[in-house]
Order: sequence, then C-alpha cells, then structure tokens
Amino acid sequence: MHEVLPARRVEPDLFELAGSPGPVLGCAAGDVLRVADDGQFEVVERGENLCIQAAVAGRLSTESFVELSESVSDLGGLAEAPPNLRFVVVTVARAVGTPAIERVMNAWAAGGDGVEWWFGNGDRSDASH
Repeated sequence: MHEVLPARRVEPDLFELAGSPGPVLGCAAGDVLRVADDGQFEVVERGENLCIQAAVAGRLSTESFVELSESVSDLGGLAEAPPNLRFVVVTVARAVGTPAIERVMNAWAAGGDGVEWWFGNGDRSDASH
C-alpha cells in the first residue's frame, strides 16, 4: 500500500509528518520519519500526537462523522475522513492521555455503524476496540 502524506523535509531522507496516516500504522502527525526510496519508513523521533484510526465495513454516516469530529475537537484534536467515509483518522495530542481518548472513541463507536477503532501509533498500537 502507498499513501502520500503532507510532510516537511528535515534532511534529504528525514521528513516531519504534517498529517496522520489513514491505512498505515506506526506514525502520526509530528513524527519524524526516515523514508527509504521504496517507501518503507522508520520513526526516528516521536512527535506530540497520537493517531487513532477507525473503520467500518460499509460507510460511516455523515452524522456519525460529525459527532466524532465535535467530540475530538473538544479534546483539541482533529478528525479527518475521505469523501466516501470508509475510514476516519483522528489526531490528538499525547498529553490528552489515552483514558480520555478511549472514552471519546468508545462512546462514539457504541453509537452504531459497526465501527472498530485502534491506536495507529504509540504504546497502544496493538489495542483495538
């Protein structure tokens, strides 16, 4: 899989991400990555953000996405999705803490649409809900 993200070049092979990835695991906005010619990357320095990814078998409702966007905004975060609403990417500062993020994400996921969510980076990257 290949995903293009906004980034700032730090050195010839180092980039600071300006956005969190959708389908790719292991990084978030603010992380500094060493990127190889084939697209493989390693995180050289963790930034201040967590990336939370969510998906549904079909398509999220617009109402559900708006609800999540508002809840995440209350945490100082940002929710983004492609026009087809097949998945959502949330970027939230690590300082908010995983308990607060989990409360928001679990409450939203319980609202329907068959949503599953997980931390896409950081210490909780193996956790899914």
